[in-house]
Amino acid sequence: MDRLSEIKRRRTFGIVSHPDAGKTTLTEKLLLFGGAIQIAGAVKSNKIKKHATSDFMEIEKQRGISVATSVMAFEYRDKQINILDTPGHKDFAEDTYRTLTAVDSVIVVIDVAKGVEEQTEKLVGVCRMRKTPIIVFINKLDREGKDAFDLLDEVEEKLGLRVLPLSWPVGMGQLFQGVYNIYEKKLILFSPHGKQLEEDTLEITDLSDEKLNKKIGKKAADVLREEIEIITSVYPEFDQQAYLRGDVSPVFFGSAVNNFGVKEMLDCFVDIAPSPRDRETEERIVHPEEDKFSGFVFKIHANMDPKHRDRIAFLRICSGKFERNTNYLHIRQERQIKFSNPTAFMASKKEVVDEAFPGDIVGLYDSGNFKIGDTLTEGEILHFKGIPSFSPEQFRFVNNSDPLKTKQLNKGLDQLMDEGVAQMFTKIENNRKIVGTVGALQFDVIQYRLLNEYGASCDYEPVNLYKACWVACTDDKELENFKSRRRRDLALDTDGKLVYLAESAWALKTVQENHPNVEFRFTSEV
Repeated sequence: MDRLSEIKRRRTFGIVSHPDAGKTTLTEKLLLFGGAIQIAGAVKSNKIKKHATSDFMEIEKQRGISVATSVMAFEYRDKQINILDTPGHKDFAEDTYRTLTAVDSVIVVIDVAKGVEEQTEKLVGVCRMRKTPIIVFINKLDREGKDAFDLLDEVEEKLGLRVLPLSWPVGMGQLFQGVYNIYEKKLILFSPHGKQLEEDTLEITDLSDEKLNKKIGKKAADVLREEIEIITSVYPEFDQQAYLRGDVSPVFFGSAVNNFGVKEMLDCFVDIAPSPRDRETEERIVHPEEDKFSGFVFKIHANMDPKHRDRIAFLRICSGKFERNTNYLHIRQERQIKFSNPTAFMASKKEVVDEAFPGDIVGLYDSGNFKIGDTLTEGEILHFKGIPSFSPEQFRFVNNSDPLKTKQLNKGLDQLMDEGVAQMFTKIENNRKIVGTVGALQFDVIQYRLLNEYGASCDYEPVNLYKACWVACTDDKELENFKSRRRRDLALDTDGKLVYLAESAWALKTVQENHPNVEFRFTSEV
């Protein structure tokens, strides 16, 4: 198959939602349909030994939440599907925001009972800003929830999306009988056995057909006819170009845990979702069809396999063709690197790949060369835009609980900071280490991973800080004056950049007034 055909058959998307909306369960079912796994895992129950494939970190299995983005690839209907399952918890939003730079479209999962929740609003806001095409999956139809029309209104109002239902529920909760696939004009009957059989699907192009009454009862059939009539009169016909522009979002209904309504969405997704899209760099727009290879690192993960202590950089391929054992230019380091064992992902399972195409996510074994945002090319100087970094909002001193494991602690902290889950500052005055995070849960994850992956133990001590500000000044004399007067509040980040640690908003304002020639930035420049 030629390169352009390979590009066109790629579908790379992220799944986002508020915690506990069923996002990871939906991922599992998509993998089942793709034949990538044989049995779905239990995300919540610790009694069941089989855990969700995408939640491969031990702490995720224990807590039943996703704390890291995982990448899974499979083939379905001759398309290469690349799923990025993201953390739903707000404390790990940084990871999700970065992941959204690497996808071409998004599926948003909404709980039918809870409706649109806070974290979903933030994530969809990022997608809308980037004009990323969105499909909405309203989940848990086997439970009692909000009226379907009310939910559509809520999605439009809170998320700012123009919705278009392409499937519609027949009943809900105990009265749930199935969904009518508007896109394919088929009725799919629900049975809670978790398998979708051919006999459960009934092709009904004309809803006035008497077969509908026999299958779901006259009362339910009349309600369905009335509701579909409202939909066809209120909503326009589906326009794929409007979806690809991000102007309209198709909506599907189902129950992921019962494996119901998922196939309808997947079949439609394969038909309509975009193949790899153009990517913006500081220098120019990069098109996937270009001959020359380019790609960027959007995530780094240490110890995906604790037995091998490996560190992997996740590379999104943007143009050309990536080939094993070929030299590529590392833009930041200005040197050539080649990779003998690049890998494709199936959650924690990996296999070596000889070539990969735009849209694919490739894992590169890394000994410390990469940082988030790094670019690889065949020689052209490019810097991909839109990969966010954040100023921490919570801070703690890190204390070594076992002096015999100092080396392990330092190595673990360095590697975990490179992943972007937190930022570390070393105070100039006394060399004490301070970890800054966006959310409190990250502290638990760091502590857990240090112990279980590096054999190092630490505890935390509160530190009263308001902001970490990166310092820049073109006047060397003024900078030295600032450093000598504020030494007590200065630290270095992991790259050796100078950081001012402000104890309060008032302290920051005072310092800015006293040192007008010093620039204080709330994000570190990549």
